[in-house]
Amino acid sequence: MKPIWIVDDDKSIRWVLEKALAKAQMSCRLFAQAGDVLKAMEDESPSVLLSDIRISDMSGLDLLARVKKRFPQLPVVIMTAYSDLDSAVSAFQGGAYEYLAKPFDINRVIELLRRACEESEKAAQGVKAFPEQESRHHPDIIGQSRAMQEVFRAIGRLSQSHATVLLTGESGAGKEVVARALHRHSLRRAAPFVAINTAAIPRELLESELFGHERGAFTGANATQIGRFEQAKGGTLFLDEIGDMPMELQTRLLRVLSDGSFYRVGGRQLIASDVRVIAATNQNLEQRVAQGLFREDLFHRLNVIRLRLPALRERPEDIESLADYFLAKAASSLKTERKYLSAEALEFMRQYPFPGNVRQLENICNWLTVMASSRTIRVADLPPEMKTGGAGTELAQSAQCAGWTEELKREVAELLEQEKPGLMNRLTDKFEAAVFQTALAFTHGKKVEAAQRLGVGRNTLTRKLQELGLQGDDE
Repeated sequence: MKPIWIVDDDKSIRWVLEKALAKAQMSCRLFAQAGDVLKAMEDESPSVLLSDIRISDMSGLDLLARVKKRFPQLPVVIMTAYSDLDSAVSAFQGGAYEYLAKPFDINRVIELLRRACEESEKAAQGVKAFPEQESRHHPDIIGQSRAMQEVFRAIGRLSQSHATVLLTGESGAGKEVVARALHRHSLRRAAPFVAINTAAIPRELLESELFGHERGAFTGANATQIGRFEQAKGGTLFLDEIGDMPMELQTRLLRVLSDGSFYRVGGRQLIASDVRVIAATNQNLEQRVAQGLFREDLFHRLNVIRLRLPALRERPEDIESLADYFLAKAASSLKTERKYLSAEALEFMRQYPFPGNVRQLENICNWLTVMASSRTIRVADLPPEMKTGGAGTELAQSAQCAGWTEELKREVAELLEQEKPGLMNRLTDKFEAAVFQTALAFTHGKKVEAAQRLGVGRNTLTRKLQELGLQGDDE
């Protein structure tokens, strides 16, 4: 693998990064001037460029622009001790891989550079992160789970019907998406699909929105306006959040569904209604009927065919294809680089409860497309609210553990292919050295405390340190 190039006119920063990279077994090349970097790039290029934003001979942002013009796929990390909004925005607009504010956590920097190197190497080899997903076709509604297959079958059965449908399910489960699919696969598909959220419109305006009004019907009615029922003529009218409809409008809606006709507000001409009504709610309508908040006769008019949409936590097997679709959609919409979920991040998402359902997953994918620093999304890249508190913390710890073991498996597989002898002993030594070094660093070199925290005897720890050539304080 090509070395990482570091350019910073601060000698101490170069020294710290050089030592940290050497410890991580990653090669690097150091520069004090941006001009030296550009000159060196005439003959070769690094795997990653790590540059300070203020260099004595050139701005780091100017260096970024010149490097990106010649090597557009090269990851460039900008670091600065003078972080401000303008420089951060300029760095990302210029194509920076990441923007680091000093002082930084050296371990996080090493992990960032390791990931950048991996992506740089794949790009150099022409390897796609998930080539099987590049041409994946996404249908109207995504779902391979048994629960969604039942929804698909219901849409198929209703394709030749004009029956009223009541969609139930939690908020964000995709009720409007299903309503559009019902229309698109119905006998009315050539006519309009009109949607209205009855909870989002003030009750004094909702009647006019639904049925229209005549000129002069009320103050401000300067012209005749047709309502949603007329707009959807011959097609489908989707009434979302029907459970929140005011009682007086429930009466008018019942009359339309019963008689097939209505009057505009302030009108005298009877207008025939030729629409198929699909209603949706996240509430328990039977309970609202019992509470006197919803008309029982309207409930029975709407409840001809009831279709319940499952919550996302009930169909975790669909999360991969949904996330793939939303990430591709976000990248296309935002005109930015396509992101992919790592195996560990995907497993985390499959176990996450998603209280906001599919809508929440879509919002998270939009956030990740903008905020994740690399093309491969790790657990650490997920929004903080997914990882903090209760189940989120436990899931994050479990996913991080899974990520560590997966990395170990890959390294073991590579070493096995090399057929080097004594593999088990070498791996055991590396593992123990990592554990003991971390424990000693945590306890500031105190062997007794390190042994206690690791749950091993003091003599065992001392012997292992001697075998591995490590040091600690003899307190």
